[in-house]
Amino acid sequence: MSAFEDLFVNKEWRFWDQSMSGQSSSALESFAADDMLCELVGKNESLPTIRTWVHDQTVVLGIQDHRLPHIAKGREVLEQQGYQSIVRNSGGLAVVLDKGVLNVSIVLSEKEKALDIGAGYDIMVEFIQHIFPDYAERIEAYEIVGSYCPGSYDLSIDGKKFAGISQRRLRSGIAVQIYLCIEGSGSKRANLIKDFYAAGLQGEPTKFIYPQIVPEVMASLSEITGEEITVQDTVIHIQRFMNHVMHNVHMQSIQPSETDLYLYYLTRVVERNQKMLSKIG
Repeated sequence: MSAFEDLFVNKEWRFWDQSMSGQSSSALESFAADDMLCELVGKNESLPTIRTWVHDQTVVLGIQDHRLPHIAKGREVLEQQGYQSIVRNSGGLAVVLDKGVLNVSIVLSEKEKALDIGAGYDIMVEFIQHIFPDYAERIEAYEIVGSYCPGSYDLSIDGKKFAGISQRRLRSGIAVQIYLCIEGSGSKRANLIKDFYAAGLQGEPTKFIYPQIVPEVMASLSEITGEEITVQDTVIHIQRFMNHVMHNVHMQSIQPSETDLYLYYLTRVVERNQKMLSKIG
């Protein structure tokens, strides 16, 4: 049995869908939710969890983005286009969230068995291939130069990037997170980030090399396939996959017993975000 099968097949999992309910809330709430799940799943106080989430008109910045020489100007460009910006608590660079982008978190425990970083990424890649079986053989994982938030586990079809993966590790819990550009224009999102970096850099040299965005290398899955794939279709595919391969799936949002821990992590991420943004001026 493969590591993927060992993790999912005939196992008990939790599914928490916030693809609709999270749209009007801050993405900071999702990072707090994943931190809470990392602790609970890591301690085996919650089942391993798949969480789906969507937030509208938000650009999630990385630590290096916050250090741009003219970051305030960059954020102004985003605001002029109707996007709020936050600084996340995990690695990577700026990504765009909107109603056409589905985020998926797979939260695992390594209390009994350690999981190296590469294995965490591989699990997500195989998961996405199972969710989109018609395109599984065409999905590749390698860095797409010219994309925003480039990384060695960018997911693409025919050289067009539609997804990126990151990881958050906390208290023996691991949240493997992916953003999936399902609907809309990938190049339009990329142009937004291109304008952000242009305003944030103002041509100044920096020690950190920021990506040179080439909008044409990014596209949504709908654009790439020519099919009318929606975020809600994808959530349904995830539910069907879970119900098909797993022994028992618990449809479970936040529980009363988890509220205090969630509020603790929410306070942490909000305060950290405020601290980061206050340095910008």
